[in-house]
Amino acid sequence: MYLEAKETARLYKLLTEKLGSDTTEAMFKYIDNKTERSVEATIKTLASKDDLAKVKDDIADTRREIGEAKADTIKWMFIFWIGQVGATLAILLLFIKK
Repeated sequence: MYLEAKETARLYKLLTEKLGSDTTEAMFKYIDNKTERSVEATIKTLASKDDLAKVKDDIADTRREIGEAKADTIKWMFIFWIGQVGATLAILLLFIKK
């Protein structure tokens, strides 16, 4: 951190000699503001522990709903198959009696 401050001071001095104090000050403020906005934007896009917990809960709810839908589908498949077997047996019995 110390090296960074030393480098910044050196850069400020060089720019002040070339551009003047006002221009250098404005440029440093602009860079600071731009950096700060960039960091804030990055922080906004990061997920917190609460966000991750909500996603985990949503995934658990979705898995439960999928499991319920799967069980319901299997139940109706068996009902359909029993109906088909019954219809097939009825048709076979009709042909056998004739």
